[in-house]
Amino acid sequence: MKIDHYARGGFNVSYEDRVSPAELRKQRIDKARAELKKSGLDAILVWKDENQRYLTDLRPQIIHGKSSCLNGALLIENEDPILFCSGGERDRIDRTMPWIKEVHTIPIIEEKALIHGLVKNILGPVLKKYKIDKGKLGLDESNVIFHKALQEYFPDLSIEDGDTPMQHARMIKLPGEIVMLEEATAIADAVCATAINSVQEGVRECDIAANAMHTLYTLGGEYSHVTTPFVASGEHMAPPNRICSDKIVRDGDLVFIDIGAAWNGYFGDMARTVYCGTQASFPSKEQRNVYSAVYYGLKAGIDEMRPGRTNKDAANALINEATKFGLGGRFLSLFIGHGVGIGANEPPYIGETLPGAPEYEFKPGMVFAVEPLIWIDGVRGGGGVRLEEMVLVTDDGPHIMSRTPFDERLIEVK
Repeated sequence: MKIDHYARGGFNVSYEDRVSPAELRKQRIDKARAELKKSGLDAILVWKDENQRYLTDLRPQIIHGKSSCLNGALLIENEDPILFCSGGERDRIDRTMPWIKEVHTIPIIEEKALIHGLVKNILGPVLKKYKIDKGKLGLDESNVIFHKALQEYFPDLSIEDGDTPMQHARMIKLPGEIVMLEEATAIADAVCATAINSVQEGVRECDIAANAMHTLYTLGGEYSHVTTPFVASGEHMAPPNRICSDKIVRDGDLVFIDIGAAWNGYFGDMARTVYCGTQASFPSKEQRNVYSAVYYGLKAGIDEMRPGRTNKDAANALINEATKFGLGGRFLSLFIGHGVGIGANEPPYIGETLPGAPEYEFKPGMVFAVEPLIWIDGVRGGGGVRLEEMVLVTDDGPHIMSRTPFDERLIEVK
């Protein structure tokens, strides 16, 4: 399909050809099956939210703190994905998801006795039915009780890494996935615009987040990119206070907004920092310097995001540009960018400095959220800035999906 680099709209309309969810789901499953075969596994059992959605399209209720404990899916080479679901989802699945040919109700994967019942009486018969009980089963994530129960009841079962094949399947986005990501980013832009328009002296960080979340749900978003919408004002960004609190926004504050949006299973992740000031005030020299370092660094890093270059090239270009402002060593101790898709944060990463971080070559179809953050202490009104763009790697170079403007008051002209 031809990819338009903009969001057409989220409705299933009759007047133009849009993405077929059924066809996209089939293409995703085919990619996952190819990675399954390549890995030498007999099956992959997934519990992570993004992996089960990738394979089944189930949009479940999310219970805080119970991710990977509620719903899962089993991928076998020549079978439709088998769904394992919470009892609260079962009736809806039976009635509204006809593409699911086999589904089993399971408990929350938490209490030992129920986990043993799951493995012995629900999952076990499925493994035996498809002759996997003595094979190689890839697992993306599980708690220790579940892992030990598998070993106890199926001593001949070899438990292997099932998450890496799923990450490889998801890394290069399908054309239909890129369309979904464009739509999610358009909603994220609208959410951010609402938040920016809410910034004024005397409102609280939580007021800004509330207005933004109203826009998210009004436009059909599923949830924000992060469970805790991130609105930090003034000194709350130095160091970053990564929530929204009851802090009152004041004249002269830098205000950071990172909320994003999920739509149809895909995430739009973009963010902006703006200045809260009346006509009588203006950003300080320190605030403009930090903002400019992040702004020009972001541009330099994105320019490297093209086939033949690497995540290391992008990180180096970004840091080198920030160094010109005397701030190359002031980045937050976190990666500078991350992959994004049906997972909110996923490999590859840009600027990861922890041991073992791999170097990746950029390839067409990769999508990233690039999000440098620099903060300095002791600045009245805050000296912390993050700017974040959604970037698609194409054959012709980087395509920036996000469109929310930057705050010109904070950019020093070079």
